[in-house]
Amino acid sequence: MRVLMVTPEATPFAQTGGLGEVLSALPAELAGLGIEVDVIMPKYRGIDPDHFRVEKLKASIELTLNAKQLTAGLWSFDDERGVRYLFVEADNYYDRDYLYGTPEGDYEDNAERFVFLTRAAIEWALLSGNPYDVFHSHDWQAALTPVYLRTLYAGESQVTRSSSVMTIHNLGYQGIFWHLDMPLVGVGWEFFTPSHMEFHGKLNFLKSGIVFAEKVNTVSPGYRNEILTPAFGFGLEGVLQEKGDDLVGILNGVDYNVWNPEKDPLIVARYSSDDLAGKAVCKAELQKIAHVPERPDVPIIAMVSRLSSQKGIDILAGAFHDLMEQDVQIILLGTGEARYQNLFKDLGQQYPGQTGIFLSYDYELAHKIFAGADILLVPSRYEPCGLNQLYALRYGTVPIVRGTGGLIDTVEECSLERDAGTGFVFFQEDPTSLEQTILQAVDIYKNHPEAWVRLMRRGMAKDFSWKRSAQQYVALYESAIAKRRMAL
Repeated sequence: MRVLMVTPEATPFAQTGGLGEVLSALPAELAGLGIEVDVIMPKYRGIDPDHFRVEKLKASIELTLNAKQLTAGLWSFDDERGVRYLFVEADNYYDRDYLYGTPEGDYEDNAERFVFLTRAAIEWALLSGNPYDVFHSHDWQAALTPVYLRTLYAGESQVTRSSSVMTIHNLGYQGIFWHLDMPLVGVGWEFFTPSHMEFHGKLNFLKSGIVFAEKVNTVSPGYRNEILTPAFGFGLEGVLQEKGDDLVGILNGVDYNVWNPEKDPLIVARYSSDDLAGKAVCKAELQKIAHVPERPDVPIIAMVSRLSSQKGIDILAGAFHDLMEQDVQIILLGTGEARYQNLFKDLGQQYPGQTGIFLSYDYELAHKIFAGADILLVPSRYEPCGLNQLYALRYGTVPIVRGTGGLIDTVEECSLERDAGTGFVFFQEDPTSLEQTILQAVDIYKNHPEAWVRLMRRGMAKDFSWKRSAQQYVALYESAIAKRRMAL
């Protein structure tokens, strides 16, 4: 089976969140199962021979977009795990400081940028001379791929039998543009209808991909069920309900070759569930980095996140002053909306001896936080899967999560009485609920240390590796192929 994944990002080449890490780990796991996987994405600034072993291909892509003749170069990187990454070189679209927009807002030409990516992906498939069985699109930036397979490229014999799978990593980001971008997309106005691409008078990329794909999946079973409701469907619950059994939930996994305290090269001391001594060393280093007192008895409460209301950053902000009255330290790592960056910059200045506020994306520091913190906060309003709570579990950092989506699929409520659970869950979207849950966890940390260690070890024993999820993706591919063949 040959699969072409179309994505706007993949670690280590370009990443803004969990999507990038999925596109690093999942293709490799599939390759280990015998699937031939290519991944195609933009060649952003920094993806060059100086930083990666990328090689320029002789082939190039030529296409007409909105009456403009465009040419793109192609680069490749052969991953040692058996995956080939392909990069579409179009500097006018991708040679920028950010992937999707500045802190002030999205790039105005995002529609054109990702129309070009999806068109280029199919053009590459035609150039390669070796048909793909499945085109696997990730998020709205790649969502027009299923549309093009059945419209602009419907007559191309090399893709006629190809099936399409659409993965929704976050339904809150749909790629909605004004209706006059239809000529840019290049398909006929007959598809600008509520049953195809139109959404309240606008053009919706993600909806279009959902409608045209043979199979659609989300990144956890819980989120799959949530998005069928008005509360979480973002206006697409009806479209998703119509997919029926063609919509499934597959839980994201963790690459334990990367996220594992027993062999993590980015942390100061390695440790395991059997020998936790190294975690104390990591904690002391983290306190030093954050310029807070090096005290082993005070719990470090951490959050590693995009700073947005979806991630519940405002819920933490609402509880912050009360938490600072407790004997705790709070460390935050992340970037995002300017208003939240400014807010937490101010909070850090107000409480310099209790906080470490890092308003950046720092991959190495993230590892150090997962290893050195005692508690990790994931107070998201909605969370399709969430990876941070999975990393935290393996590092013995107890997660506090809101009961939604993939968070409730992966974190089991702690019970002192039953000596069970792996973390703490709260449900209300308010600072008081978060604060009460944090205080409950801190009480166990300080007053029941032996129970806390058992709680850590139960989390570290959980296995959220990609193996099972990759097998489910293979089954999804097979069903998509079968559905397409039946339609021919």
